Amino acid sequence: MRRIGWNWLGVLPFFAFAALFLVLPTMNIVIGAFRNPEGEFTLANLAGLSAPRIVDSFAISIKVSLASATLGCLIGFAMAAAVVMGGLPGWLRGPLMTFSGVASNFAGVPLAFAFIATLGRVGLVTMLLRQWFGINIYAMGFNLLSFWGLTLTYLFFQIPLMILIITPALDGLKREWREAAEVLGASTGQYWRMVALPILFPSLLGTFALLFANSFGAVATAYALTGSSLSIVPIMLFAQIRGDVLQDPHLGYAMAFGMIVVTGIANLAYVIMRSRAERWMR
Repeated sequence: MRRIGWNWLGVLPFFAFAALFLVLPTMNIVIGAFRNPEGEFTLANLAGLSAPRIVDSFAISIKVSLASATLGCLIGFAMAAAVVMGGLPGWLRGPLMTFSGVASNFAGVPLAFAFIATLGRVGLVTMLLRQWFGINIYAMGFNLLSFWGLTLTYLFFQIPLMILIITPALDGLKREWREAAEVLGASTGQYWRMVALPILFPSLLGTFALLFANSFGAVATAYALTGSSLSIVPIMLFAQIRGDVLQDPHLGYAMAFGMIVVTGIANLAYVIMRSRAERWMR
């Protein structure tokens, strides 16, 4: 019993950190969403989420999250499959996984600055394309401070995250399954369509849900990149909490509660799909 007590003492800082920075703030947000400035119970804050501007912000955030999650899954899966099963040199896997581990956590102001310095109106790549090839991407309709510009920026950490998560699933595909399919006369396309993809589908769907939640909750990158030119939910929430727009923090709590519900559903889908995928990998 004494040994068990000391073991619990070792994880005490983790539980304290989780309680102070995750559990208590979440409870405060949920309670604040159902209170008015006088501290009384009300549903007016949730009713305020039906305002057109807030509905539009949720719609834009969901669209950006869907676009970045879809592209991140497709590109990340192609890259991981090429390295794991595509016959590429083995030495490529180590650098790719190392870069993915770093890039998946590279976000916020540094990422926004990197893209502005690269693809901004006077960014390095923008100027090189204009001077060397006569291509003006902004004259062609590209705008970094837009829906697709933000989606492109999010892909910098969405693709590496997809690679990190889907690579173990690809490693779990047993060689015997492919050999059995080939013995039965299946082509490469038939193997992927009838064997590999059905097995990987829970992992792919779960990872898509995780990438959606990862994008939906991102605020620092979007705020540093677009400012107030693109009204996504995190930026609207930030403005409400600061009191810059309607000076109603409790409406901000309601918006945060809505984000918790959306990201909670996405993360729950990831956990369920992940547990189903692990059955095939045992």
